[in-house]
Amino acid sequence: MPSFTDGYWWSGDGLRLHYRDYPGRADRPPLLCIPGLTRNARDYEKLAERLAGDWRVIAVELRGRGESGYAKDPMTYVPLTYLQDLEALVAELKLDRFVAVGTSLGGILTMLMASTHPERIAGAVLNDVGPEIDPAGLTRIRGYVGKANWHPTWMHAARALAEANGDVYPHWEITHWLDMAKRTHRLTSAGRIVLDYDMKIAEPFRLPGNEAGPDMWRAFDGLADKPLLIVRGGTSDILPAAVAERMHREVEGSELVTVPDTGHTPTLDEPEAAAAIDRLLMRIT
Repeated sequence: MPSFTDGYWWSGDGLRLHYRDYPGRADRPPLLCIPGLTRNARDYEKLAERLAGDWRVIAVELRGRGESGYAKDPMTYVPLTYLQDLEALVAELKLDRFVAVGTSLGGILTMLMASTHPERIAGAVLNDVGPEIDPAGLTRIRGYVGKANWHPTWMHAARALAEANGDVYPHWEITHWLDMAKRTHRLTSAGRIVLDYDMKIAEPFRLPGNEAGPDMWRAFDGLADKPLLIVRGGTSDILPAAVAERMHREVEGSELVTVPDTGHTPTLDEPEAAAAIDRLLMRIT
């Protein structure tokens, strides 16, 4: 029997979207986990399996990722539409309060949700993202997102990931890369292993201005009185150390944890990150 159930909801423009629902205690707010630009619900497998039972974990898949529908109009692959999709899910599940866990793009959406309805946020984890983004990291992401390729075996996919991302996780073994390959790729009916997202998500992302700007500090203010954990990869090229430290200063009682020898993004199952998440959840009432 699976440790989660598959859930579906509909977007305002008629897309069928998918989430994984891991059961947990009904007297606690659930964790709403939002993945990064090219990722899906499988990114949160280990976190969910560790916490499920004590905490309900809802791991969403944004439009164009995983089992969620692909948009007819690629210009809907933008934060405002993702936000509207998430609002539809929150309404569908009648979530009065939740702990938002956002990685990269998911963290930007967490800040936007906090800015519009701060009363719903019981706590938050921002994983390697903040109100300001390092331009070098954006340039790197624009360089690879939306480039289709395929592999004949999972080992080929794993080795390609290791070659492209070895500097992000310099201490990983091939087993780690295999795990990542299975989280980020899917097997097609033709027997090819391909990235598990719509390549068209890159179209609006490559346009100038479609990124977090200075006004995201105003959105970040929605987390000002919340239990907050900021996780930063020690070698991140997305979240500068100075920005992370400013975030930490501006939210009294927040915790900033740096995962050493790790780039963008930490997986959240590193010992430092896992322990910090446990500390955050102890503060949730």
